[in-house]
Amino acid sequence: MEETIIKELVTEKDFLAGYPIMKQLRSHLNEDAYMELVLEAKEKEQYRQFALFDGDEVVAVIGFQPMITLYYGRYIWVCDLVTDAAKRSKGYGEKLLGFVHDLARSEGYSFVALSSGLQRSDAHRFYEVKMGYDRVSYVFKTGL
Repeated sequence: MEETIIKELVTEKDFLAGYPIMKQLRSHLNEDAYMELVLEAKEKEQYRQFALFDGDEVVAVIGFQPMITLYYGRYIWVCDLVTDAAKRSKGYGEKLLGFVHDLARSEGYSFVALSSGLQRSDAHRFYEVKMGYDRVSYVFKTGL
């Protein structure tokens, strides 16, 4: 493993560099739909993405945004977190999520929250055991 660095993705070129990894989590999005949503979320929702690089290779990507609800108050919502399937269990996700915890703390937020698909038991174990998250709710949705 070469030296890892975390870099914010800010330009369209940056976001496209993270797309192959994000596609592993958001497989329903083609590149055009991904770019459209990322740019709109960045503009309207203060969405940010960071990538963890091992050498010059993107190995993990996280996307998050600030939120305000009556339940949590002001907090950071992690929208997306994915490590390249071929590179899991090397601490990349822990390093990237820990980075967001530190960033959130330094910006005055008291909580970081996220949701995870019911079928993702390995991810749940990671969040609860490795990262100290509590399972506090279910997320529901309906099509309109």
